[in-house]
Amino acid sequence: MPVSSHIVPPEEAGKRIDAWLAETLGTLSRSRVKTLIEEQRLRRDGTLVTAPAEPAKAGATYALDIPNPTPARPLPQAIPFDILFEDRDLIVLDKPAGLVVHPAPGNMDGTLVNALLAHCGPGFTGIGAEKRPGIVHRLDKDTSGVMVVAKTQLANDALTAAFAARDLDRAYQALVWGLPAAAVGEIEGDIGRDKRDRKRMAVVGHGGKYALTRYRVLRAWGTSVALLECRLATGRTHQIRVHLSHAGHPVVGDPVYLRRIPAAAKSVEPAARGLLLDFPRQALHAARLGFKHPRTGEMLSFETPIPPDMRSLLDALG
Repeated sequence: MPVSSHIVPPEEAGKRIDAWLAETLGTLSRSRVKTLIEEQRLRRDGTLVTAPAEPAKAGATYALDIPNPTPARPLPQAIPFDILFEDRDLIVLDKPAGLVVHPAPGNMDGTLVNALLAHCGPGFTGIGAEKRPGIVHRLDKDTSGVMVVAKTQLANDALTAAFAARDLDRAYQALVWGLPAAAVGEIEGDIGRDKRDRKRMAVVGHGGKYALTRYRVLRAWGTSVALLECRLATGRTHQIRVHLSHAGHPVVGDPVYLRRIPAAAKSVEPAARGLLLDFPRQALHAARLGFKHPRTGEMLSFETPIPPDMRSLLDALG
């Protein structure tokens, strides 16, 4: 097992040893270092250290025993995906529709995690005690667009905090049935499990979590179909799809929240109407993602165009 040794300079003395080591190493979070200390993996000049809050002593040599990451349970699989940006801390990619993010019952392989493990290769250090990528946010299987994935613990912790605090720029584009009454607006409503179908989410009166979606109309085809930009003030499961359906403007092609042919379809030209009604997935695309780089603090921003299948719908509408 690798042992990382470091001498405390005089100006760094007095800091919590877990915080000092995390800062010095640059590859482990303080919480991870704290766990390793509690597992009795740290020695100071040969003496066991068991208190993560112990003040660092000037001139002392701290040796931290860092276990090798255990192999990830998902196996690497060579699955192509478009990379928008990559460095030692993170990968930004354009996820295609149809790609599941994480292995789960029914999709145990062929996922983005499998693809990332193959892409990063055997030198990949991984997150925490397991050699795996840090999935700090997800897109539904049939939602396309920009995603960021952490390659280091530092990036994982910082990006997780940024998503939790909504401290980032994130915009989706959705093609919906009908035209909202207001060109710019908000949809508010607690989201929880649908009591009639536990596989669905719904706007509920009791027992849900607060949710707020902001939208603006980018383009409209009469009052039949509209292209919206949506921004999340909260991050609930299927939030955009649930809120838009609840507001009477379900996403075109949504297999879960569009249960019947919408009345707005009647006024669409027959050829275009057929394409819209037969669209095999929700017409939802994560178009933009901006965030601060977890190591450098630089503001990064990425945009991806609407994918070809959605573009064909827009072209058909004219």
